[in-house]
Amino acid sequence: MLPTPPPCPLHRGRSQNSNDPLTRGRAGDGDVSTALAVQYYRQRASAGLIISEGSQISAQGKGYTSTPGIFTDAQVEGWRNVTQAVHDDGGRIFLQLWHVGRMSHSIVQADGRLPVAPSAIAPDGEIFTSGGMKPYETPHELTVAEIAGVVADFRHAAENALRAGFDGVEIHGANGYLIDQFLRDGANHRTDIYGGSIENRLRFLREVSEAVIEVWGAGRVGVRISPVIDFGSLSDKDPQAVFNAVTELLTGHNIAYLHTVETGTQAFDFRELRQRFGGLYIANGGYDAACAEAAVNDGTADLVAFGTAFLANPDLVERVRLGAALNAPDQTTFYGGNERGYTDYPTLATQGASA
Repeated sequence: MLPTPPPCPLHRGRSQNSNDPLTRGRAGDGDVSTALAVQYYRQRASAGLIISEGSQISAQGKGYTSTPGIFTDAQVEGWRNVTQAVHDDGGRIFLQLWHVGRMSHSIVQADGRLPVAPSAIAPDGEIFTSGGMKPYETPHELTVAEIAGVVADFRHAAENALRAGFDGVEIHGANGYLIDQFLRDGANHRTDIYGGSIENRLRFLREVSEAVIEVWGAGRVGVRISPVIDFGSLSDKDPQAVFNAVTELLTGHNIAYLHTVETGTQAFDFRELRQRFGGLYIANGGYDAACAEAAVNDGTADLVAFGTAFLANPDLVERVRLGAALNAPDQTTFYGGNERGYTDYPTLATQGASA
């Protein structure tokens, strides 16, 4: 048995906060990463591993304005500029492969089509669009043939990530997006081979994982999950059983790591996932430096993800090493905009120079 985890204020609670690789909403025309993104990622090259913001695998996979894609040649070139900058400064970077599923709107879909999902069930709430806040729409239920097309899109995006110079990829199976929608019975009411039993609901994740692994090899593929986050009004009657099965599936595939968001709205035993998974386990859930160090030292996690803290502190590694104070993140600039709140956070060196 693993030891009892440290009493971190957020990581074992029911907060929805987490240390995500954050969507920043600053892609240019054609959803291409810009020179500003090159600067942003270069500034953070000291991370042990950068996991990029989500990058939609297809036009259909897009959910929000100004998010970068990985399905056109121009997008590949934009990301290549990012990876080159990170590598030039000694860093490593994985691309997060993303399809939002029903968490989208016809305004951002090609030809005004409806978003897609495992079942024709609309999430609760509204989504921000170029036309303001809009209620979520009832999505189109994917046919079996269309599901195969989405799997092919994941494969194509993985191939493009390889062309763009990434060191690996992370499959985004979390946060209420398409893979998560297939996994959880609140969003998946199918009665075919992709619905009903847990084994059937895992089929889409298995097919996507196998397609991406064929491109990259298992040792360069990670998967992100969030068993009990209810973003997008997702729910499941027995999340422990579902995600225990997910973990066993991914252990069998020998993937590089399992990246788990350890916050949410239901009770869940994350230690059990850690025990079941045979590879590197990345914990994510509002950790501070002290709590992360304790988790790694006692075996609760192999690695710990930082998102918001790294967003506001490009030299986070150095600040943690020195025990220095952190910049406070400006939440008003998280999503969309220009360099403010993106590339203009000061480092210790620039703060000292201006003192």
